[in-house]
Amino acid sequence: MEFFDFGTIFFMIAAIVIFFQLRNVLGRRTGHERPPFDPYTNARKDAQADAAAGENVVSLPRRKGSENPASYATIDAIAAPGTELNRGMRAVRDADASFEPNTFVDGAKMAYEMIVMAYADGDRKTLKNLLSREVYEGFVAAIADREGRDEKIESSFVGINRAEITNAELKGTEAHITLRIVSELISATRNASGEVIDGDPETVAEVKDVWTFARDTRAKDPNWKLVATEADD
Repeated sequence: MEFFDFGTIFFMIAAIVIFFQLRNVLGRRTGHERPPFDPYTNARKDAQADAAAGENVVSLPRRKGSENPASYATIDAIAAPGTELNRGMRAVRDADASFEPNTFVDGAKMAYEMIVMAYADGDRKTLKNLLSREVYEGFVAAIADREGRDEKIESSFVGINRAEITNAELKGTEAHITLRIVSELISATRNASGEVIDGDPETVAEVKDVWTFARDTRAKDPNWKLVATEADD
C-alpha cells in the first residue's frame, strides 16, 4: 500500500470497503495483541511489532512518456533527484504511470486506520481485502489467540500525526512502497473479568510504525496490500 492506485487503490478500497464494511469498524474500538504483525504493539509497549521481507530488485521497462522530466515533478518535490528514494519512486512511476506519491500517502493513511481498527475489532473479512496472505495469517492468528484468552482491547484511534515515504523499489514486477507512520492511540487490554492488564484507558500513546505496501504493476487489480510491518524505534 492512484493507499487507489492509491488514488485508485485505496480510494477504491475506501469506496468499497469503508462504505460497505468499515462504517461499523470505524465506530467501534476493541481488540489487540502481540502477533507476528501486531499493529498495536507500539501503543502497548512503547513501540515494538515485527515483520518484513526482501527480494532482488529488478527494473521494469519505462512506460511511454516517463522520460519527460515533468512527469517526475511530484516525486522530485518529495525526494531530491539522485537520491535512492527518488530513484526508487521514479522506477515505480516508470512501471506504473499513475503512481503519485502524495495521493499514495493520503490513501495509505486511510488504509492504516482501516487496518488498525479492523484488527482491533477482529474484522477478518476487511483485513483479508487489505493484507497480503502472510500478513493476514499473522493478524488472524493473533486475533484467534486473543479471543481464546477472552481478552479485549478498548482502543480509540486518535489520529495520524505524520506519514512519509521512506523507501520505494521494484521487486520483480511488484512495486513496494514503505512509509513511516506516527499515530496516536488510546489502548487498554482487559481480561475476562474486565480488569485492565495492560495499557491505560486514559492515556494517549504515540505509535511509530514502518509499513510496506505492494502491488503487481502488471496486474489489472489496482489495489495495494500491506505486505510487511515493523516498529520504528
